[in-house]
Amino acid sequence: MSVPDYMQCAEDHQTLLVVVQPIGTVPEECFFRIYKRISAVSQVNVRDSQRVLYIRYRHHYPPENNEWGDFQTHRKVVGLITITDCSSAKDWPQTFEKFHLHKELYGATLYDSRLFVFGLQGEIAEQPRTDVAFYPSYDECETVEKRIEDFIESLFIVLESKRLDRATDKSGDKIPLLCVPFEKKDFVGLDTDSRHYKKRCQGRMRKHVGDLCLQAGMLQDSLVHYHMAVELLRSVNDFLWLGAALEGLCSASVIYHYPGGTGGKVGSRRAQGGSLSAEAGNRHRPGALTSNGINADTSAEIGRAKNCLSPEDIIDKYKEAISYYGKYKNAGVIELEACVKAVRVLAIQKRSMEASEFLQNAVYINLRQLSEEEKIQRYSILSELYERIGFHRKSAFFKRIAAMQCAAPSIPEPGWRACYKLLLETLPGYSLSLDPKDFSKGTHRGWAAVQMRLLHELVYASRRMGNPALCVRHLSFLLQTMLDFLSDQEKKDVTQSLESYTAKCPGTMEYITLPDGLKLPPVPFTKLPIVRSVKLLNLPTSLRPHKVKSLLGQNVSTKSPFIYSPIIAHSRGEERSKKIEFQWVQGDVCEVQLMVYNPMPFELRVENMGLLTTGVEFESLPAALSLPAESGLYPVTLVGVPQTTGQITVNGYHTSVFGVFSDCLLDNLPGVKTSGCTVEVIPALPRLQISTSLPRSAHTLQPSSGDEISTNVSVQLYNGETQQLIIKLENIGTEPLEKLEVTAKTVNTKEKLYGDFLTWKLEDTLSQFPLKPGKIATLTVNIKVKLDFSCQENLLQDLSDDGISVSGLPLSSPFRQVVKPRVETKPINPQESSKAGDFSHVKTLEAILNFKYSGGPGHVEGYYRDLSLGLHVEVEPSVFFTRVSTLPATSTRQCHLLLDVFNSTEHELTISARNNEDLILHAGECQRMAIQVDKFNFESFPESPTDGTQFANAKQLEEERQQAKGLEINSKLDICWKIPSLKREGEASVEGVLNQLVLEHLQLAPLQWDILVDGQLCDCDIVVNCKVGDPVPLQVKLTNWSKHSVGPFALTVMPYQDYQNGVHNYELQDAITFVGSNTFYIDSVKPTKDSVYFGALLFLYTGDFYLNIKFHEDNCNKELPLSWFCLPSVHIRATEPVVQTKL
Repeated sequence: MSVPDYMQCAEDHQTLLVVVQPIGTVPEECFFRIYKRISAVSQVNVRDSQRVLYIRYRHHYPPENNEWGDFQTHRKVVGLITITDCSSAKDWPQTFEKFHLHKELYGATLYDSRLFVFGLQGEIAEQPRTDVAFYPSYDECETVEKRIEDFIESLFIVLESKRLDRATDKSGDKIPLLCVPFEKKDFVGLDTDSRHYKKRCQGRMRKHVGDLCLQAGMLQDSLVHYHMAVELLRSVNDFLWLGAALEGLCSASVIYHYPGGTGGKVGSRRAQGGSLSAEAGNRHRPGALTSNGINADTSAEIGRAKNCLSPEDIIDKYKEAISYYGKYKNAGVIELEACVKAVRVLAIQKRSMEASEFLQNAVYINLRQLSEEEKIQRYSILSELYERIGFHRKSAFFKRIAAMQCAAPSIPEPGWRACYKLLLETLPGYSLSLDPKDFSKGTHRGWAAVQMRLLHELVYASRRMGNPALCVRHLSFLLQTMLDFLSDQEKKDVTQSLESYTAKCPGTMEYITLPDGLKLPPVPFTKLPIVRSVKLLNLPTSLRPHKVKSLLGQNVSTKSPFIYSPIIAHSRGEERSKKIEFQWVQGDVCEVQLMVYNPMPFELRVENMGLLTTGVEFESLPAALSLPAESGLYPVTLVGVPQTTGQITVNGYHTSVFGVFSDCLLDNLPGVKTSGCTVEVIPALPRLQISTSLPRSAHTLQPSSGDEISTNVSVQLYNGETQQLIIKLENIGTEPLEKLEVTAKTVNTKEKLYGDFLTWKLEDTLSQFPLKPGKIATLTVNIKVKLDFSCQENLLQDLSDDGISVSGLPLSSPFRQVVKPRVETKPINPQESSKAGDFSHVKTLEAILNFKYSGGPGHVEGYYRDLSLGLHVEVEPSVFFTRVSTLPATSTRQCHLLLDVFNSTEHELTISARNNEDLILHAGECQRMAIQVDKFNFESFPESPTDGTQFANAKQLEEERQQAKGLEINSKLDICWKIPSLKREGEASVEGVLNQLVLEHLQLAPLQWDILVDGQLCDCDIVVNCKVGDPVPLQVKLTNWSKHSVGPFALTVMPYQDYQNGVHNYELQDAITFVGSNTFYIDSVKPTKDSVYFGALLFLYTGDFYLNIKFHEDNCNKELPLSWFCLPSVHIRATEPVVQTKL
């Protein structure tokens, strides 16, 4: 016997072998349809008996194997069923002749045979025959199963007769010697009468009868016969047949212990197909167990259990039998099949290590020169058996050998499809699957080198199959999952191969369905490049949307009546971890930043890289990038435009690398860090772009609030100068601009500003709204810089030697006085005499103009945008007031303000004040200018420009009041400067240079004294003319502008003459006389009230007279300052009266 049956199992020993074959030309589909119905009748309850017959059907069986039927009766073909197609009666004789020829192939062993004829009708078909069945067609053959059952019953009759014939002890008859084919020549010439020969004959016959009993369903009898055969054959050292007897004993014991079978799927199908009939047969069979586990025939059961081997003994006997088979070279097939049967039993017993020993023995059994198909079958069965005992990698090893055998060079037409199919079946054994998700979690499982070899073989088999899509899929899988184990050269080779395949068939994200229904999942390149983090970026500062604050506030939820709930707070925290705080805007370009690196040893080109999103219609704008070899973390920004509003989730990204298109989902990338992937898209808003008339600034403002400035402009101005800033507002978006608010704030400056730094009129701009897309509106902003015009302390010290008064005393003339330039008289710093002093230091002012605008659907939803313009102003000093003082004027309501003006520019400068001539100052020159000003009634000012309660202390209040005084004084002075060479001009403010003493001198006294002589107000060097001898009326009027009542007062009028040499003559009793008293008494005067007192003078001589009015010293007027009692001087000129001559 040379053809092994690898599907053999121990329970096959109880089956009858029936061969089903076609005669003539029978369609293959029709034949196997009938064969399937025939093979379904695999076990039959024998009529009028409690036994069950098991049938094993084969549609192909080598005749040489039939010669071993005496050695093991289950190998003997006892039944033949032929199927033929016969459409006419004239073909019937030839068909019937072929049937007889087929019977002759197995004629020596056949018990019975049947011929199924399809398509023949008529007289021949109507003749009753037992060995022939006629059917009109393959569809009209309902009685096939019944015919088979009858056929099996006929086989049973023959089997039973043979069993009875062989089992009957006929001592007078000579027992024939049963032989295997290769033994016949060895027994020629032996002494047939020897006791040794007879025992051999008896032992072999006992073994043969045991086989017949087992086939006939008599398990107990077969065990008895096998035991007897073992004893007889062991005594004569008939090892081949002793092994067969032991194997028969093992098979009977296996049938007893494992009624479900050991053949895996085949055995289980047999058990399922005849479970009811088998139970019925076993229930009434002698020695069988009933449904409740109690034997109906206890004595028979005890006997069976006594003769039956235990599960452990079964394996020992298998080992012994196989060792006996191994002694015979021609029994290799028997030995191989015994090993397979033992492995199936051990698999059920879960004794894997012992099973592997049997399989290892089966591997080394030498058979004749096997064909390639037989080799494939052998290795496939070995693989299956290793799989059953849990040796998955060993199973995969033999499966791979079988796959390689399918494409052996010796095969004229290699079966690459079969090779590919077998290679796929080896994947689980090497811990390999074709789903890349299995390799994205945890450590790598399996031997990477073997896995890569297997994947390369899959690629090669796919190419030989002519399927480039499969090649691309397997190469992509190899590159994705084995990247860490590939050498640099292997990476280059694999990528080159992949590019050559994708040139013909690009890689896609579609499933590939194989002919057997297996689906290969797509392989996204998540490692080309490797992404370490994904971060959704906020819009640029100028484009970020802001929500108009509601009355409830942004952080208060109106969904709950409770101020705080830990449950709500916890859920909000979870939402924050998933959803991002900022928003994207419909129609605006949004960005996602990926930190990637290239693990390849060469430059990696990534094409068509874009975002994968859900939730909102999103237009992804693909990008292409080139990463250097083995680069570090490299930022890549992917952009897109949301087209609708709502929640958008970034699920991943897509790429095209080496011709393979990949959709990489973040859920499949466990190593990726992300701060959230869901963001809200709000309705569209307009986009504002600003451009100015000023140049861009190199200085970038850094506001303390952290806001970013979109545009920075700079300008250079002299202190006090004003310049216009023209701002163009262009709507570059797609929505109309409907609302605009402009605010300004000064940042990063320690300088004190006087007046409004930035001013504008928004009404003219808003008149152009709504501003449609593409339109431009303008806004004019006035930049006015007024810093402190006072000079530094060191400069004041250097100029203090000129004797200029700071106390207001008349030490100098009120006229202009030229002072030598400071830079010529004394250097500021002896070490740096060539440089200007601190007064030439350029100061910096920085401000931010904020444009708050909205429009379109976003405006309806309450959103707006902020756009900031940074303004950098460099302020160069223009003029300095180095010294300020006052001189009294001839009028009590006026005074002279003396200002020392220093030109700190490098140009000639003119300075002017209201009602004054221009003063020309050369570069670095200092001159004094005197300005006659009316005194100011500061008492009419309120306590503070604003509510005094908001000031922290009285000092701050006083500073505010002093600033208000300076503003009032400066507005009346109207000091301006001009630089003719530059055509630039500006203001010069004295707000910061007026000290408290000067302010007091400029303040109008709260007590206002008016003296009228002869009805004429005396002030400002006014001379009152009067006649000698005429009484001159004298009035003293007191107006109280203070907050309290004043008085009473006593004033004495003392006339004198000034000789213009410093001598005053008060002895004028003979020249002047008073009409009444020369002392005036003034009662108390309430606030805002006045009081007038009258008197008269009589001049006796001509001349210039002056009146000196003195206050009496008493307790009342001592509490008030002396400056409150400044009375105007009175100059009276007495002349001769005009004598009228009568005609």
